[in-house]
Amino acid sequence: MRYLLDTCAFLWLCAEPGRLSRKARDALSDPAADLLLSDASVLEIALKWEAKKLALPAPPRAWVTEQAGIWRAAAAPITRAVIYRAAELPALHRDPFDRLLVSTALEGGTTIVTPDQAIHKYPVPWTW
Repeated sequence: MRYLLDTCAFLWLCAEPGRLSRKARDALSDPAADLLLSDASVLEIALKWEAKKLALPAPPRAWVTEQAGIWRAAAAPITRAVIYRAAELPALHRDPFDRLLVSTALEGGTTIVTPDQAIHKYPVPWTW
C-alpha cells in the first residue's frame, strides 16, 4: 500500500507519534507500506519554520531530509499534472497545500494519511 503523508501526519510520525490515530500508526508501521512525502509538505514545513510558526531541532533542509530517510518516505514531486488537478478540484478546501496533497494522491493513486475532515470530503482514499 502507498501512503501520502499529510504535513501534520509527517510531523507527528517523526516527533509525536502518539498524536497519530491507531489506524494510521498501524498503516505506517507496516514494513510493506510505501510512504510518500509531497514537495508541498516540504514547502509548508520550510515556510512555517521560516515564519517561526514551527520549531524544529534543525533547519528544514537537514531535518526533513534526515526524517524522510529514517521513515523511508520517498519524494512526491509537485508536477504540472498535480498543479492542474489542484486547480480543477471542487472548492471543498481552501488550503492550497492540502489541495496539492489531494491532487498528488489522485494523480498517483495513493491513500492520504490525514485527520483533516475537509480532505475526507474529496473522492480520494484516506486513512486516519
